[in-house]
Amino acid sequence: MARIGIIGSEGRMGQALARAIADAGHEGAGGIDRGGDPAALADRSDVLVDFSAPVALEANLHAAIGAGIPIVIGTTGLEDRHHRAIDNAARQVAVLQTGNTSLGVTLLARLVREAAASLGPEWDIEIVEMHHRMKVDAPSGTALLLGEAAAAGRGIDLADHRESGRDGHTGARQQGAIGFAALRGGTVAGEHSVIVAGEEERLTLSHSAENRMIFARGAVKAAQWLIGRDAGRYAMDDILAQAAS
Repeated sequence: MARIGIIGSEGRMGQALARAIADAGHEGAGGIDRGGDPAALADRSDVLVDFSAPVALEANLHAAIGAGIPIVIGTTGLEDRHHRAIDNAARQVAVLQTGNTSLGVTLLARLVREAAASLGPEWDIEIVEMHHRMKVDAPSGTALLLGEAAAAGRGIDLADHRESGRDGHTGARQQGAIGFAALRGGTVAGEHSVIVAGEEERLTLSHSAENRMIFARGAVKAAQWLIGRDAGRYAMDDILAQAAS
């Protein structure tokens, strides 16, 4: 039984996490939100799970380092400076950062990487995602994760090939581009499709989240797996490998 501390406990994911922790037979070590003390939470936890906001990330990483415990980061909207902070923290504690904690999405990313590697740049890749009306970042962390998987399959840098927010007279699509479209509305937990379009044929790889509990359960699996690991940066692919064994 693990003591799992929740950062962002009053949000939708925080509430789902509390249920998933109890369902898995673990102990909730408590939770904090804006203005809370992550160091105090870390001191009474075996592992932290962070679904808060990018602005809080560095303080949460420092708390994990101070307590010598691992941390799972599911916060989206991260920038390069946040990833540098994660890399620095991973030299001292185990850190798992992901744009999506669902095992199904993790498998989808693997399939996208394989498809991109198998089909040449003349096949166009477009990523379409839809989320609830309250989501504040776009493209979603999952869409970016899938874009990174496609870029990795082609051996390219996503930043150099990403196209988002097309509007007006944009001209023809650039060969090798990876396009993103974000839809918002209703209470959609998460819909993602990766379209690989060639000459007179099209492949679509999709994932539908019916309830955010799938993300909470995946985060709990990741938290449990991370306890006792050596310092380093881990990914949900590591959890998927364990689930298959």
